[in-house]
Amino acid sequence: MGSKKVRVIAVLVVLVFEGYYWEKGNSTTVTYDHKALVIDGKRRILQSGSIHYPRSTPEMWPDIIKKSKEGGLDVIETYVFWNYHEPVKGKYYFEGRFDLVRFVKTVQEAGLLVHLRIGPYACAEWNYGGFPVWLHFIPGIQFRTTNNLFKKEMKLFLAKIVGLMKDENLFASQGGPIILAQVENEYGNVEGSYGVGGELYVKWAAETAVNLNTTVPWVMCAQHDAPDPIINTCNGFYCDRFSPNSPSKPKMWTENYSGWFLAFGNAIPYRPAEDLAFAVARFFETGGTFQNYYMYFGGTNFGRTAGGPLVATSYDYDAPIDEYGYIRQPKWSHLRDLHKAIKLCEEHLISSDPIQVQLGTNLEAHIYSKTSNDCAAFLANYDSSLDANVTFNGNSYFLPAWSVSILPDCKNVIFNTAKVVAQRNLQVISSSHASSVNELLRAPSAWSWYKEKVGIWSNNSFVESGLLEHIDTTKDTSDYLWYTTSINVEENIMPGKEKDYLLHIKSLGHAALVFINKRLQGFGYGNHEDESFNLTKKITFHHGNNTLDILSMMIGLQNYGPWFDVAGAGIYSVILSGLMDGKNDLSYGEWSYQVGLEGEYLGLDKISLANSSLWTQGTALPVNHSLIWYKVTILAPEGKGPLALNLASMGKGQAWVNGQSIGRYWTAYLSPSTGCTDNCDYRGTFDPYKCLKDCGQPAQSLYHIPRTWVHPGENLLVLHEELGGDPSKISLLTRTGQEICAHVSEADPPPADSWKPNQEFNSQIPEVRLNCEQGWHINMINFASFGTPRGNCGTFSPGICHVNVTSIVQQACIGQERCAIPISTTKFGDPCPRVLKSLAIEALCSA
Repeated sequence: MGSKKVRVIAVLVVLVFEGYYWEKGNSTTVTYDHKALVIDGKRRILQSGSIHYPRSTPEMWPDIIKKSKEGGLDVIETYVFWNYHEPVKGKYYFEGRFDLVRFVKTVQEAGLLVHLRIGPYACAEWNYGGFPVWLHFIPGIQFRTTNNLFKKEMKLFLAKIVGLMKDENLFASQGGPIILAQVENEYGNVEGSYGVGGELYVKWAAETAVNLNTTVPWVMCAQHDAPDPIINTCNGFYCDRFSPNSPSKPKMWTENYSGWFLAFGNAIPYRPAEDLAFAVARFFETGGTFQNYYMYFGGTNFGRTAGGPLVATSYDYDAPIDEYGYIRQPKWSHLRDLHKAIKLCEEHLISSDPIQVQLGTNLEAHIYSKTSNDCAAFLANYDSSLDANVTFNGNSYFLPAWSVSILPDCKNVIFNTAKVVAQRNLQVISSSHASSVNELLRAPSAWSWYKEKVGIWSNNSFVESGLLEHIDTTKDTSDYLWYTTSINVEENIMPGKEKDYLLHIKSLGHAALVFINKRLQGFGYGNHEDESFNLTKKITFHHGNNTLDILSMMIGLQNYGPWFDVAGAGIYSVILSGLMDGKNDLSYGEWSYQVGLEGEYLGLDKISLANSSLWTQGTALPVNHSLIWYKVTILAPEGKGPLALNLASMGKGQAWVNGQSIGRYWTAYLSPSTGCTDNCDYRGTFDPYKCLKDCGQPAQSLYHIPRTWVHPGENLLVLHEELGGDPSKISLLTRTGQEICAHVSEADPPPADSWKPNQEFNSQIPEVRLNCEQGWHINMINFASFGTPRGNCGTFSPGICHVNVTSIVQQACIGQERCAIPISTTKFGDPCPRVLKSLAIEALCSA
């Protein structure tokens, strides 16, 4: 047919309220067509980034959002976390880190838009995928299928959040920033497991969302059968080959993984900036118009919010803004420059569908025309190893393997995804100050401790026949569940002639400590890929009655997969062999159960018990003890920036600062010693296991303490150690500055923002740009060479061709928060004519 069908979602605004909306902000109409979201009648190319409000503090939000805007984002995307907003059925919580309204308004104040992913299933490596655990205990309920009990609760929560946003005038039609909403999340990945119930559930969820009349479009991500008018969107490392399920819907990408999440026991994954930029450029090259980084700022899984199994406390995600709120270079700047280049092509991208031209094997161009003589082009080399020279419009272009060049005028390359000219930050540890906790004590013997009782510790325990499932028993009120039984040995055992027995324990996960007669005998645990484990230990008994105590431990409730909500945990088999009557299956015998630890029940983590007589104090600090609480009062280091608690000397447990939980730690769990690489090749398809670092090390040793959680003077630090460690060796780190560097050659493109239409871009020159964090300034130039400098950031040395340009760089940069140095032989001189030269600089930023 000669014309394209366009589907438009009508936005209805009741006229009587129109003036009120304008008092809050300009009323905005948001619709869509086959090309893009349409805002106030204009198609938009939008860059978005995920920032989850509870993974930082309200005091951090403005700076993180400001840096996101400076990085070229238009939209902030967030999930909504049902389990913390409705911790008890019918009782809602929207305070502190969970103040959703405040977060959305903070985004609005920064001039950005919002994509609100209400779900209410989130996944997000968040505990139980964001579902409240009380939901699990409604008799007859089944999650995420055509179950009336579940649909009733889901509908109530959707309505609650939509109503809250409407009451605060936060949808676009009310003058607010919310331009998109999401119902459900990645259900298409598991829908097949639910059969026809899944298909019916998708239709119901879509209809329920639309009937809430948000006046903005709804999306379903990773949902191939999303019913009209819901937009189905793509999630993944690459989405250039994605097509929506209707020609009337735009091509949108809701989760472009900037890295990957971290799990205890695993090496640290990271994604090269070149590959991430390549994926983004390919998406827009092939017709995409909305792209979201998951994550742009990852943050921290404070408390027990981390999902499972074994998701770490850090949710840094190798995002452009790191866990502490600092800019990660070169990723942030490289993507900022990419966003500038794409923005320069926006009018072309929204005006036409692309014309594709093959330039060779694994080589192609996509051309977008605004008029017959005004076009923009993307040139792509998607070969994973071979560089290429291509001819386009009569000009020759060099395309590195696995790269895209952007030409906003079909002539000048203003950005190539493989050419990183942005500055790099050296390891921040080198510009951090570490203070031993002992240095921050009021007195040298200030440590106190409390030894946790092994096994049953109160009269609220109970007895059952057989082994109970962990989550059904604790209802996630605690990570811990004691399983206790007694074993009577009738054999006569001579003193000094103990007999060995074998104890076989099987668990669905996640970890367990085993005690015989109150003495620790073993520790078993799973991993993120398989949380179940078996533990076999050789043990000894004495004649008569012996106690067996097993402490089962959770490290985050399952958050992903079909029927994940009914995944079990805890001990399911206990067999003893070596007795006179052979093998004895204790699994069906009588067991006593105790939910939680005594220290939890007493509230040892709370400030109110800091001076309690429950604590023991002395000069001989007990170290390497299992199930022990430690307490100390420390002075906060000077400064305003975030803190990091180094727990490398500890084993496994939880930590609190002034009563605020900074999360679970497990520094004793080392990642595999192999599989990492110092220089991961960005070329070729990325996956979470391709680029790993810190093999043979703990997944996480540093734990984020937001600065607003400490105050001048004394601060309470509490640790609960499960395995054994030495708290006297822990330390606090503060960042006092950053070492930055850059290396740009004469052949690199000038900055994208210097390009102007109808201007000879090639006549302009590249430049080195250096930026410190806000509030810091360049106070030292450690290296500055123009010519053929050798090495990488941190190891630069002069080449055969060399001019020391330190004084020139000092004059331009010292005392500045940011500076730019053009690469010019006019300014530097020409130490080696007819040789390609570059400028390398290393500098130090500090407050």
